[in-house]
Amino acid sequence: MTNPDTEFDSPWKDIIETYFEDFIRFFLPEAYEKIDWTRPPEFLDKELNQVVRDAELGKRFADKLVKIWLRDGEETWIIIHVEVQSQDEIGFAKRMFVYHYRIFDRYNRTVVSLAVLGDDRKNWKPNQFGYEKWGTSIDFKFSVVKLLEYKQQWSELEASLNPFALVVMAHLKTQETQDNRSERKKFKMALIRRLYEEGYSQEEVVNFFWFIDWLMSLPKDLEREFWQELQQLEESMRMRYITSVERIGIEKGRQEGRQECITEGLLEAIELGLELKFGSVGLELLPEISEIKDVEQLRAIKTGIKTVNTLEELRQIYQPAQ
Repeated sequence: MTNPDTEFDSPWKDIIETYFEDFIRFFLPEAYEKIDWTRPPEFLDKELNQVVRDAELGKRFADKLVKIWLRDGEETWIIIHVEVQSQDEIGFAKRMFVYHYRIFDRYNRTVVSLAVLGDDRKNWKPNQFGYEKWGTSIDFKFSVVKLLEYKQQWSELEASLNPFALVVMAHLKTQETQDNRSERKKFKMALIRRLYEEGYSQEEVVNFFWFIDWLMSLPKDLEREFWQELQQLEESMRMRYITSVERIGIEKGRQEGRQECITEGLLEAIELGLELKFGSVGLELLPEISEIKDVEQLRAIKTGIKTVNTLEELRQIYQPAQ
């Protein structure tokens, strides 16, 4: 079963897309140096949905299809599958194979498949699919990252400057503190403190807080204590980055499985992003953006705030020219 009190899909999906370069540098370092990072990656979620929609592949978790370019000019496609189920899935490797060949068949491009496994089973690490019959054989292998294995590298995670070290620590501590929420509050505050101490920008602090807060949910009494401690932390460091955001919006966005709450959470993030980048004039777009109910479109707007230069460019994301 999935974690009963945590909805992993959206936070993983958002953090991968927002910090994709850091994601690759942390989880697929052999590819990092070969990618031309002067050309922005293209996220092709709709294309992935179209390619696999007819296959009975079971529930999907935070799958991403990304088009990148290599330094030698080659166009390459990367499939990222973040798997957070906590029970064995016999067909997982087959699902990775189906994604791979369907995308290759459709686009005739080199495809790299990467699975990030966030489950808590030590011996489950599928990395290949194949068969052989009468001279015909398939031997498909894909890259696998097992988050659980990072427990043995905790000191390295603490020393890392890559923000995905924080992501992994938050994920592992969420699993570890399922039955000890007081301990979870302690680690949650420690991770948030790191965001300030390591000099992240306000936008980065808020983005990673969103991920950590979504994963490391607390009961109401501990949640109140956490917010009091957070306010004290921000006052002591003279950085009101998080407590300036409406708490109710973050709480609504974290509630699992409810699209209307996810929508409100995204709108809160968009409001903050508009104000950070464009000042009060940016908030003039909120009324029309608030009319949008499609979660994927809202995610695109949230991500687009980081790359656009003008409000008109941002408007083109959800109101393209006819």
